[in-house]
Amino acid sequence: MLKNKRFWVMVLLGFGLVGISACAKKEIKNIDSEGEELICFGDSITFGYGVKPGEDYPTLLSKMTNMPVINAGLDGDTSITALKRIKADVLDRKPFLVLVEFCGNDFLKDVPQDATINNIREMVLKIQKEGAITAIVDVSAGLFLRDYRVKFSKLAEETGSIFVPAVLSGIITNPSMKSDFMHPNPEGYKIIAERIYREVEPYLKPQKD
Repeated sequence: MLKNKRFWVMVLLGFGLVGISACAKKEIKNIDSEGEELICFGDSITFGYGVKPGEDYPTLLSKMTNMPVINAGLDGDTSITALKRIKADVLDRKPFLVLVEFCGNDFLKDVPQDATINNIREMVLKIQKEGAITAIVDVSAGLFLRDYRVKFSKLAEETGSIFVPAVLSGIITNPSMKSDFMHPNPEGYKIIAERIYREVEPYLKPQKD
């Protein structure tokens, strides 16, 4: 009986993620963005902690998109400290699309969940004011940080942002995909890049050969 319950829980979670992803492609704001750069704005997951330069997901995403991608990730960053650097690291760079990835350090440092959501909302609105497309990257996995995933999904819908759900799913519970207890290894970052690319690809500018 217990095994059956676990099976249906996993099935329901799977359908939930599919539903979230399907809804993410509706009414995206600034779809006609005239910006020049794709910027990844986040914490250690974006920075690429635990791997060599070039193995981080922004670098891999650049190869997939054939676009210049700026890695604006900072190890240990929270949504609070990120707001202090968003102007120099994001807004002043004429962004075309900005991936916003914060949550893990907020959770570890006991930042209230509502404060995190409000901070990310503020980031998104600031970025959209500059005319760029925004994407909210969720680092949950299964039940881990699930409450954030639900709120990020709603925030993405409210603000007209792309939503990239559960990028650590299947990674954080798999030692062969990690460099330590939390951070991916090269194979893990490759999967993250692929998941992000799948969600943002429909909104990218056609690239000239």
